[in-house]
Amino acid sequence: MAQHAAPGLADRLGRPLEDLRVSVVDRCNLRCRYCMPREVFDSTYTFLERRELLSFEEILRLVRVFARLGVRKVRLTGGEPLLRRGLPDLVSGLATVEGVEDLAMTSNGILLPRLAEPLKQAGLKRLTVSLDALDDATFRTMADTVQPVRAVLDGIAAAKAAGLPVKVNTVLRRGVNDHQIEAIAQWARTTGVTVRFIEFMDVGTTNGWVRDHVVPAAEVVERLNVRWPIEPVAPVGAGQVAERYRYLDGAGEVGVITSVTRPFCRTCTRARLSPAGELYTCLFAAVGRDLRTLLRDGACDEEIEGTIADAWAGRTDRASELRAEGGLPGPRVEMSYIGG
Repeated sequence: MAQHAAPGLADRLGRPLEDLRVSVVDRCNLRCRYCMPREVFDSTYTFLERRELLSFEEILRLVRVFARLGVRKVRLTGGEPLLRRGLPDLVSGLATVEGVEDLAMTSNGILLPRLAEPLKQAGLKRLTVSLDALDDATFRTMADTVQPVRAVLDGIAAAKAAGLPVKVNTVLRRGVNDHQIEAIAQWARTTGVTVRFIEFMDVGTTNGWVRDHVVPAAEVVERLNVRWPIEPVAPVGAGQVAERYRYLDGAGEVGVITSVTRPFCRTCTRARLSPAGELYTCLFAAVGRDLRTLLRDGACDEEIEGTIADAWAGRTDRASELRAEGGLPGPRVEMSYIGG
């Protein structure tokens, strides 16, 4: 059995490589305005051909290499990952990779009613579902879809019925869905789901980000505390992105992700792998390392491992901190999807 590389791989700011986001497809069945706005991702947009996507075998091989370099958590993302045909087969393979301790997925939830049970049986350990509103009008505005919010709620219910722990991510945009904070929190409290409210980020060059649209996490915490008193919860470990709070009445937890107002770049341990096999060391990275060509040109695992290690060892990324310090004027990333 292959041995893991000795721990110690770190970037130039001392951050280890521990988490890997694997985007399995660039397509999505929604057009959320903060991610894939319809005016850009329309019928004329050129998505990847099937041959351009990493195969499941290629993904598995790369994840095994990442695991030898220290990755312990793998999250499947998209686009919408459930659009990738045969996804439970990939999950089944990833669940056997030595060293991977946590296998998760981020989804919009719409296809979960038929896939939640197969994913659970394949070895998926937990799930994050995007839910930006509870009323149809606001949900349709945020997601730019004709789907009702019930489609997502049914997916969450199916995941819970299958025994998958579920968290909900809610991206807040001032004047669009910030009136939903208390309603979503109340729904989460009564259903036993942990919700994390996320500050609207300047990810991509197409989502129309301006700072005035950001609802600061401090405001969210204040509003929740007025309605249901809460107290901070200590982080479970390094690299945790959500600030956690517990309800004093015992009704679970709630979290906020402060990507804009309190960046957490200095504790970021995440790498991202695109559907086309490009390695990005930051959500805001404009240039990735092409691992697919290495794979298909016959590189051995040691060569691929060296390429990944070199990319991580030279990493200095802290785009959100630079923006907060006034060092970035606005969106930087040139990726056409955010990968969850």
